[in-house]
Amino acid sequence: MYKSFFMMVLLLLSACKGVSQEEKNTMANADTTEKEFEVTKTEAEWRAELTDMEFYVLRKAATENPFTSDLLDNKEKGTYICAGCGTPLFKSETKFDSGTGWPSFYQEIEGNVAYDIDYKIGYARTEEHCATCGGHLGHVFDDGPEPTGKRHCINGAALDFIPNPE
Repeated sequence: MYKSFFMMVLLLLSACKGVSQEEKNTMANADTTEKEFEVTKTEAEWRAELTDMEFYVLRKAATENPFTSDLLDNKEKGTYICAGCGTPLFKSETKFDSGTGWPSFYQEIEGNVAYDIDYKIGYARTEEHCATCGGHLGHVFDDGPEPTGKRHCINGAALDFIPNPE
């Protein structure tokens, strides 16, 4: 009889589901909700509008190889815009040669670049994305020149360039 009672109690205890587990799952889901952006498109629409490299960088948060961007050595005056939606992101006056192999800027156009934390390589980095469409741009670091001390290290594939009118 004791054996049957012990087995029933053991079965009941092992079948119980704690409420605290549900709360943790709910909190985890709340942390991973996607942000809404002004410009939203389906994956198929993005693929149709972007080159393979632009899609890979902007929509899949990839990184182009260093020293491969045509914009790396661009010295013209103008504005660098999001290749996905055309939002102005950086002015040429803030571009500098960081030696990293990616176009670098010390200041973004305020309000047009948004930030998030990225742990993809094992430690926290500040990821930058277009505040209008959510496209991945690159990362920002605290080793840039004055006046900001920031280095916005941006994938050239995420950018288009609009020269100033003559």
